[in-house]
Amino acid sequence: MGNIIDGKAYAAALREEVKKGVQEIRSVHGVSPGLAVILVGNDPASEVYVASKGKMCREAGMEAFDFRLPADTTESQLIAKITEMNKDKKVNGILVQLPLPKHIHENAVINAIDPQKDVDGLHTINTGRLATGQEGMIPCTPLGCLILLKHVLGDMSGKHAVIVGRSNLVGKPMAQLLLRENCTVTVCHSHTKNLAEICRQADILVAATGKAELITGEWVKNDAVVIDVGINRIRLSDDTTKLVGDVAFAEARQRVKAITPVPGGVGPMTIACLLANTLKAACLQNKIQSNNLINI
Repeated sequence: MGNIIDGKAYAAALREEVKKGVQEIRSVHGVSPGLAVILVGNDPASEVYVASKGKMCREAGMEAFDFRLPADTTESQLIAKITEMNKDKKVNGILVQLPLPKHIHENAVINAIDPQKDVDGLHTINTGRLATGQEGMIPCTPLGCLILLKHVLGDMSGKHAVIVGRSNLVGKPMAQLLLRENCTVTVCHSHTKNLAEICRQADILVAATGKAELITGEWVKNDAVVIDVGINRIRLSDDTTKLVGDVAFAEARQRVKAITPVPGGVGPMTIACLLANTLKAACLQNKIQSNNLINI
C-alpha cells in the first residue's frame, strides 16, 4: 500500500519558510510584501478560497488587500482596478479569483496584470518564460505539485510523466516543469485514445481533469507516484456529499509508491505557493536577495 503524501505538512513547512523570508526583508530592507486578491461576484466556493488566502497571508506577516466587486462589474471596470493595483507599490502580487462572470474575458484580465505582480503565473509573458526556460512567475498549483514530487522522488530524470488534462492553469505548465526535470512527458486530454493504457505507463501520474474518480486503480502502474489535482464534490445521499479527486484513491493506493489525498494533498500547497510567489515578487520588484525563496 502506497504512502500518503501529506500536502498539509509540506505546505505548513513552506509557509514557515515564507514567514522567515517576510521577516527578513521587513527587518533588513523595510519591505512588507502585499497581496491583492480581487473577487468578482459572490460564488460561495470562491469566497471560501479568498478568505483562506487572506488568513494565510496575514499569518505569514504579509499585507492582505481584499477587493470584492459586484457580479455586474464590467471588464473595463475590473481592468481599471487592476491598473490601480499595478501602480500601487504596497501591492507586490495581484490575484484575480477565477472563474470570472461569463461577460468578462479571462485572458484580457490576466494580461492586464503587471507580469512581475502576476503571482498566479498566468500572464502570457510568464507562460512564455516558463516554456522557454527563463525566470518568471510559475503557476501555484503546478509549482506545488512539483515540490511534492521532488520530496518523494528527488531526481526525476528519465521518468515517464503522464499528465491527464491540458488546462492553462495546471496541465500545460505542469508539462513544462516536468520537462525541466528531464522527464519524458505525455499530455493526455479528452480526445486521447487508449487513455487507460497510457496512464499505466506512467512513473509519475498527474490527474487534472475535474472528473470524479475517472482514473481507477487498474489504470495505475505499480510503484507509480500519483498527484491528484482534482477536487470534485459527489453526492452520497440526499443530504450527504463528499470531496473526491480525479483518481479512485483507495483503489490506486493499493498499487502506488505514493499518492496525494483529496482533500489535504495539492490544495494546501497551492495557497502556500501563492505566498511564496508573493514573497518572490516583492524581492524581484525591490531588487532584494533572499535565502527563503523557492529554488527549483
